[in-house]
Order: sequence, then structure tokens, then C-alpha cells
Amino acid sequence: MIKKTVLLSCAFFFVIHLMSCANHFGSAEITKPDEYKRVYEAKEKYILKGIAAVLKEKEIGSNVTIDRKNHRVDSDYVEVDEWRTKTSALVRRLNWKECEVTLIVTTEKKTSGGWEMRRLLTKKEYDNFFNFIELKIYEEMAKGE
Repeated sequence: MIKKTVLLSCAFFFVIHLMSCANHFGSAEITKPDEYKRVYEAKEKYILKGIAAVLKEKEIGSNVTIDRKNHRVDSDYVEVDEWRTKTSALVRRLNWKECEVTLIVTTEKKTSGGWEMRRLLTKKEYDNFFNFIELKIYEEMAKGE
């Protein structure tokens, strides 16, 4: 009986905490999308393919294109309800074995005045995104194409 009461109390506290944060979700309006960077030990071609594979697999952008000349991966907007998201990544060679990836995820919310850019992803979500990219880079390297 005591375990059930403690469990219900914890569940109630958790639900109340989530509800108090609900109106802050995506509420930070911004003028420029966030950029985060990560360094990988791989050739540019594998990194570009890995990024494109993640964007397609996670449906973070539509019509994903790789621009090998400018070392970029870009996507068009994906719209879900009142939100739309697109992703861009720039790969820059640092030295013979390392490349830096700059990742930009642009998220906008539809309002009565049009589309407004909002901060939806935190540093933690970007880190998860980079981890997925790293796994895809290793898969591309294993293919050896």
C-alpha cells in the first residue's frame, strides 16, 4: 500500500512538472538558427554521405541533396502540423585526417503573421544528432564506395 502511494505521488509530481514546462516548448523565438560543430576523423565524402543518410532516415528534411563542390548537405522543409524544419550541414577539412561539421537545423512555427523561427532543439539533441551521423559515417566507410 505504501509503495503504491509513493509511486502515485511520484507519477503525479512528474506529470505536474511536465505540464508546467509545456508552454515553454518551442517558445524561444530567434532571428538566426543555432549552429553546432563536431570534428570527425574521416574523409569528406563519407561524412557527406553519412549526413545525408541520417537526414533521410530520421526524416529531418525532404529532398536531401549533397553538394560535393561546396562540401554541403541541404534539405527542403518538412512540414508537420504548424511546424516546419530543414537542415543544412557544412563540412570543412581541418587537416589530412579530420573534418569539421557545422550543423544547422532551422525550425519554424506557423503563426497568424507567417512563419517564425523558433529554438526547438537543445545542445543535447544536437549531440544525439551528431552521434547518429558518426554511426552513419562508419557505415559508409565500411561500404568503401
